This record gives sequence, structure tokens and C-alpha cells, in this order.
Amino acid sequence: MAAVAELAGVTITRGTSVLLDSIDLTIFEGERWVVLGPNGAGKTTLLQVLAAHMYPSDGVVGLLGDVVGTVDVFELRPRIGLTSAALADRLPRGERVLDVVVSAAHAVLGRGNEEYEQMDLEQARNLLSDLRIDHLADRTFGTLSEGERKRTQIARALMTDPELLLLDEPAGGLDLAGRESLLLTLSELFVDPDAPATVLVTHHVEEIPEGVTHCLLLADATVVAEGPIRETLTDENLSRTFDMPLHVTELDGRWSARSVSRHG
Repeated sequence: MAAVAELAGVTITRGTSVLLDSIDLTIFEGERWVVLGPNGAGKTTLLQVLAAHMYPSDGVVGLLGDVVGTVDVFELRPRIGLTSAALADRLPRGERVLDVVVSAAHAVLGRGNEEYEQMDLEQARNLLSDLRIDHLADRTFGTLSEGERKRTQIARALMTDPELLLLDEPAGGLDLAGRESLLLTLSELFVDPDAPATVLVTHHVEEIPEGVTHCLLLADATVVAEGPIRETLTDENLSRTFDMPLHVTELDGRWSARSVSRHG
């Protein structure tokens, strides 16, 4: 099984701030990772490194068989699917949903005069169907609900058949029904053996879909623990990550956490 991402001693600094500190991480084909941690832990920074949008101040980043800094990132990035709030803000609100998705084939935000083959359009429609939003193909992106926008972004991220899929808080901002509906869809994707290796960032263990295989816990820009999820997502590790006593439970592949009294 080949590694799709290898980070060795990766440190990111901005001025006097350390955003990531000596991160070691290897992600293999077929693995589904969740990255958990409090605000400011370095989760989104890590995702930007994995997306080849941020270069390390120190250490080595290997992505899809290449070393970042020795390869043209504009050839590397189309092989990586990314969803994030920052990217969503840049998508044209007046763009048709189908065009939001298909334009990823040319790595552009907003469909212009570029030509698309029928194969590309069929791929986009199939992805919208897989994400259960094919009925929205002719709607404009700005008229969608938050949940519909999240699904559109995931369809766009999958448009180029990426080898690595990065999801930054995909359930953020959704109500309970929207969250559960999206997590069911993500679970179907995660258990698909043909789906790309995936890294999902979240603050909440309740937003971990079924099918996640590995967990990385971050706090204060450093790794608290990482490895197979059932070995890593423990009371002790999660309590250290969020600096409070927490109890973790799993039921049918879904996780939850609650605080516990220090006085027991």
C-alpha cells in the first residue's frame, strides 16, 4: 500500500507564532483520517499543508510520490480534492451548481469560455447524483441551503478523481438533520474501496462519519496522539487534547463525548 502523504518534522511559523510544531504523519491509500482538536490547534494549517497550499518552514512534505518544493504544485493540486469555508466563499454565487462542479476539471472558480467534453459534464452530473443533489444542477450556488452547498463542494472536490480528499469541517454550520444526512453520505463514500484517501477536520467527535479508520489529535500545534481510531480516540487522549476530563463512547461506528466530573 503506497503512502499518499508523508510529513516529517513539519513546522510552520509565522513571525513569532508556531502554527505547527514538528509534525510527523503518514497517510496510506485506503485510509480515512479524522483530525480533531480545539480552536487554534493547527488543524486547518495542517490541511493547507496537505493541499500543497502552504509550505513548511522546516521539515519535509511528501505528497502523492513527490516532495513539495521540488515539483510544480500546479500539477500536484488537481490530484488533491479540497473543501473549505475559504474556498466556498470564493465560489461565484450566481454560478449554476453543475458549473460549480464541472469547472473543477479546469481548476477554475467560475465557468468562463473554457470547453468541457461531454464526459466531464456526465461526470459532474453523476457526482451530483451520488451526493443526492442532481435536482439542483440548474440552481445557482447562492440560492442553496448550507447543507446543499456542502454537498456541492464535495462533488466539486471529487470532480478530478483525486488521490487525496481533504474536508475542512464539512458538517460545520449544519442543523441536526443536515448534519446527519451529510454524515450518512460521507459514510457511504468512506466505505467505498475506490474512494480516495481522505482527511476530515472537525472540532466535534459527533461529526465523525462511519468508516473513519484513523485519528489524529492536535493541541497547541503538536500531535497529542495518532493512529487507528479505536486505539487513539480514548478518554485519556481526548482529555489531554481539550484540556478537560472527557468520556468517549462509540456506538455502531458513531462517536460521542461528554465531560466528566473531576471529583468522580
